Amino acid sequence: MLPTDGVMSFPGQTWEKVLSKVKKAVVFMDDRCSETLHWNGGAALLFEAGARNIKQFSSFEAGGQNEPKAVFVVSTVLKGRTADIIKDIISLSHFQYCVVFTTVPHSIHLLANNVTTDLEGNPVFEQFEEKLCEWMGDMNYTAEVMHAPVVFAPLTQQLHLLPAFSELFPLLKVDLEAINEKRPEKKRFGSLMDVDMHSLSPELQIQIKSLASALNALFEFISTREESFSVGPLSRLIAGELAGLPQVKNRRKSAPNKASVVFIDRALDLTGAVGHHGDNLVEKILSVLPQLSGHVTDVQVDMLELTHLKQTTDTKGVLAPGCLAQNQSATARLLWETMLVAKQKEAVMEVRRQLVEAASKENLPIKMSLGRVTAEQLCSYVQLFRDSWGPLESHSGVLQLGLAAAQALRHPALPRWDACLAFERLLLQALGDSDLAEVLKQLLPLIKSSESGTGSDSSELSVDDLLVLLVYVYSMAKEACPGGVDEDKHVEKVENELIGALTLRLTRQTSLSPLLQEITGVSGPEELTVERAHSALENMFETLRGVSHTRDHLKTFSSVYSPSDGAHQATYRPLLKQVLEEIFHPDRRECPDVEHMSGGLTDLLKTGFSMFMKVTRPHPSDHPLLFLFMVGGVTPSELRLIREVVSAHKSGTQVVVMSTRLLRPSDVPHLLFSTDRLKPDIGV
Repeated sequence: MLPTDGVMSFPGQTWEKVLSKVKKAVVFMDDRCSETLHWNGGAALLFEAGARNIKQFSSFEAGGQNEPKAVFVVSTVLKGRTADIIKDIISLSHFQYCVVFTTVPHSIHLLANNVTTDLEGNPVFEQFEEKLCEWMGDMNYTAEVMHAPVVFAPLTQQLHLLPAFSELFPLLKVDLEAINEKRPEKKRFGSLMDVDMHSLSPELQIQIKSLASALNALFEFISTREESFSVGPLSRLIAGELAGLPQVKNRRKSAPNKASVVFIDRALDLTGAVGHHGDNLVEKILSVLPQLSGHVTDVQVDMLELTHLKQTTDTKGVLAPGCLAQNQSATARLLWETMLVAKQKEAVMEVRRQLVEAASKENLPIKMSLGRVTAEQLCSYVQLFRDSWGPLESHSGVLQLGLAAAQALRHPALPRWDACLAFERLLLQALGDSDLAEVLKQLLPLIKSSESGTGSDSSELSVDDLLVLLVYVYSMAKEACPGGVDEDKHVEKVENELIGALTLRLTRQTSLSPLLQEITGVSGPEELTVERAHSALENMFETLRGVSHTRDHLKTFSSVYSPSDGAHQATYRPLLKQVLEEIFHPDRRECPDVEHMSGGLTDLLKTGFSMFMKVTRPHPSDHPLLFLFMVGGVTPSELRLIREVVSAHKSGTQVVVMSTRLLRPSDVPHLLFSTDRLKPDIGV
């Protein structure tokens, strides 16, 4: 089996272990594992394997009177909150046989229980088995606890997400200050690049080790020895952890295939993550359609158009939503890949082509129309299927993707996307022409223009949009406006004005978005005091100032901003593109910013010998397979960019992209301002 085929079949393979145990069982699964299953074939996989029912992993769920077997699938450590929920479910049920799967390996459970030595067998799992029997009420009942790395969600052949790590995000300057606060004066770190694993919280160490372990399981499955490289502080820790695993050392001796894996910190380039410049249909679908409950990636597609029901309050929620994950049909899978990486115009035309083809195949009375594709046109094609159950069922994948495209194209929030894009273009040019304080001043009228918070104009920017624009400005501020001491004072003055204007606007809101609830820590506008809003915004600006310093340690990739030279306008230069062009440069140049992480003595010896003789150091382009791992998320338009750079260089290298999440612009303020990056939730 080729390594690339192995990468595609591995996620399904990890579920085999779970499927072998679910016969006649009620399955309880947490959100992260449910999302992974969703992209691997969904609930159908469990039912085909004989599962009786699938329920949410929650203390409010239980098995029925006549359901003696339970299977739990969780992405967390088996202690604390996770153990409490399992206990609650068991005590409300009548189980005699319980199987627990966790994506966290036993070695990391030892660490979570402060055991530093490697013990024989799986004592932590065995102890938990005893607890399960205790909770079931009979020590003669059966309990099994095991590890299954069900963390990979294959969105396409070239893109795998790991939903269990969707909240993992590179550390920022504010996090460094928090780490240093707990250290003696003389042992404080000068920069994030100096931070080591042992200085991190146990929770973050467990996340990093779990991620390295999951990747190690993949490389073992595809019999590949990998060379690890990193760009950025958190990537460096993950790559170092992977390179130092004992299994990796054994694999290096025997594995027949070779690959490079390059980890890149998302925080090094937030301009691309919050920008609305990606001419991409899926970015818009993800941004405007409501998210599937409990999911980080997929969205709800309204299926009403496939029925004769009218859109009324009575019909709301009657139909189960459609979604983007279409694993059953090869045609729908190919259409999804095109939508994900093509330009919007090409993607929309491909959606129309597939709908026309499906209707023609079923001899439905289709009216052909050329020219611009509209949402109404796509809907009219979809509606042809609503009276024919057979065709509707066999083409349901393509129909759901067609409806997703149509609903995004006619969504009332879409004008705001274009408004954000227009402001970003203005700000990009302004950054080169004036200092940061002047650029920030341009945001003041936007904040004040709609302090009433009515949002009557569809293109009027919400507070969430304004936060996205602030991230956009700060992510390029340092190289566009270097500034001095006087300039910094001027910036601080304008920042205080912005905080004042935003506080006023926040306290006048009639409702708070989920993001604003997270940032302010309140659930509604009536609870939000001026002091609370002001303090939350001060913390936010503290984080933003750190955003402009994330590339300080880089030599080659220190800027994503290209100033205007009179003939050409200022432009944004994606960091990812710079890294790839460096990797695939025909001269195989050594780049100081792409750091090779070695885990063996031979590598240290090579480094020592290189002082006296010419030793070729490993280079990311050495091998036919390259894994690009974006720590903190990747955007759909970056997937197209990767494809374009790789094909332009004709390198023959196959690139597989992996990431913690597929980003929409609004995810970035959540990850920056309301996520505890130092203490991720590990279910304890």
